[in-house]
Amino acid sequence: MQEDILKRVQQSYAAVAESNLSSADAGVRAVAESFGYSSAELAAIPAEANMGLSCGNPTALASLKPGEVVVDLGCGGGMDVFLAAARVGPAGKAIGIDMTASMIDRARRNAEKGPQGRPYENVQFILATIDATTLPAGTADCVISNCVINLAPDKPAVLREIFRILRPGGRVAISDIALQNPLPSELADNVSAYSACIAGAVMFETYYEHLADAGFADIRIINSGADLNAYSKVQGAAACCVTDGSVPTAQQPADSASLSTRLNVASSGCCDSSKGTKPLHADLAELLCRYDLNDYAASVKIYAVKPIGQLAG
Repeated sequence: MQEDILKRVQQSYAAVAESNLSSADAGVRAVAESFGYSSAELAAIPAEANMGLSCGNPTALASLKPGEVVVDLGCGGGMDVFLAAARVGPAGKAIGIDMTASMIDRARRNAEKGPQGRPYENVQFILATIDATTLPAGTADCVISNCVINLAPDKPAVLREIFRILRPGGRVAISDIALQNPLPSELADNVSAYSACIAGAVMFETYYEHLADAGFADIRIINSGADLNAYSKVQGAAACCVTDGSVPTAQQPADSASLSTRLNVASSGCCDSSKGTKPLHADLAELLCRYDLNDYAASVKIYAVKPIGQLAG
């Protein structure tokens, strides 16, 4: 089952990686701004690094300092890696990990377009799963992640890996989705909902327990209050899978009969169905037709520290 989930997630995110979604699209940019990115931050990085997949801004939480090494788990097109690279400066390093080859390819292309057209010199992208990063123990001063750990079938394994690669005294600054109420069965048992960052989420209390079991201290999990229905903005601006110019949301419900006419699987970009999987943003739009995601889940800010007395590995 876990392998099936990982395969579906890879297919969904590969389709996004191969799309034209970027900050050039007003809807994609609006999603990032809804979850805490400033217009100045978005303008400072390659537009293609932002694909409207965030649920927070972990670099704003991490208190990064010059000279630090930061690792981004599930780096996508490199958005948070590039922002982190600017904060840690030339004496530091920002490393992105992603399990989807096309995401890593996109991130590396973006890295060649660095500030003022000069390649980033303090970034690295590695193809690996986030529960087995291939990094040496004690590599990082800080680990960040943005709406990715909820996708991992084995979350305790991911948190143990984070603990391993952190130096003693190192910290995590994670933006993620956590549940505040149990999901209805249509969402909980839906693989599409898993790829759309909902079905894989766990309750606040469970997330806390997983962090504590991994060895972390000073754990804080804070509801950011961000509106999860912001994802519908990508549908409207990118015209991804929408045929009538409208955006189906929980506030503008569509019955099942009209849904099939409102959503159309296009032949390119994020709506490419050639890989045999429904496109990610179409999954999100369909869920938003029937549910207000805020009733069940929340965008959360997660902080934790690896105690000084702990060994690196």
